[in-house]
Amino acid sequence: MSNLEREAAPSLCGGRGFVVAEPVRELLSPRRVKLGESSEVRRLLPNLGRRMIGAWCFVDHYGPDDIADEPGMQVPPHPHMGLQTVSWLHEGEVLHRDSTGSLQTIRPRELGLMTSGRAISHSEESPRSHARFLHGAQLWVALPDSHRHTEPRFEHHAGLPVVTAPGLTATLILGDLDGATSPGTAYTPIVGADLALTQGADVRLPLEPDFEYAVLSMSGEAHVDGVPVLPGSMLYLGCGRGELPLRAESDANLMLLGGEPFEEELIMFWNWIGRTQEEIEQARRDWMEGSRFGEVKGYDGAPLPAPELPPVPLKPRGRVR
Repeated sequence: MSNLEREAAPSLCGGRGFVVAEPVRELLSPRRVKLGESSEVRRLLPNLGRRMIGAWCFVDHYGPDDIADEPGMQVPPHPHMGLQTVSWLHEGEVLHRDSTGSLQTIRPRELGLMTSGRAISHSEESPRSHARFLHGAQLWVALPDSHRHTEPRFEHHAGLPVVTAPGLTATLILGDLDGATSPGTAYTPIVGADLALTQGADVRLPLEPDFEYAVLSMSGEAHVDGVPVLPGSMLYLGCGRGELPLRAESDANLMLLGGEPFEEELIMFWNWIGRTQEEIEQARRDWMEGSRFGEVKGYDGAPLPAPELPPVPLKPRGRVR
């Protein structure tokens, strides 16, 4: 799911000013966001206390939701620019359509990676015949200036590298981890990994000291560097770590997110990332006029209208707390 809030507010993020250059344990609580009449997600990024983790700039955790008698996910066509979307499921299926002509069903632990580049639009929906439960995360990666005007594209990777240790299975979503490399296209030094821990596991995961990291709990009971992290919450870890202690009190699933701190300052408004107010204003005009972002064919419903821009000027800033 993308940002469907009708009262969207700009997020001013990026820059290294608030990067914690040493190991920390900063627990981030989610903000609960209603999507439509009945759906609710837990938004971890952007957060009041932390705007980015490497190039990761948006994280929603949703479910597990019982949708046996419901239509499930129904996200009408909407636009993106200046970012990548990462769709990651633990349960259920999501049908992706976009303006490049892509049509793909994404299933648990398969990577759906959409690079918006200069402009794309897409929709996301549960298939008419779908599993009972829907559980996953939707994440965005900010594109650096050198690649943010690239041609839009969609990638689907059903087979991903796996790193194992006693009690741990780590599926590499994006970037590099312990010698493994994801087939997903990355534009900055980054890592995203799904960590499945069995009850009683006590392991140490190798990290890059120059990266900043966070861990999102998807399910179960786990301690991250000694801190209990409950499902739907995220622990920010800062930089300067060569390894990360993980201990599971029950079978547990976590997501490791990290990367080199993102230097560029950004404006994130609704589903767009830009550098100036003029870029955001032009994107809104283009979307509302039906130009530039293309057409999503096959979705049964109208595209989402863009929210109004705020009355105050939008200016890119650093990692404001």
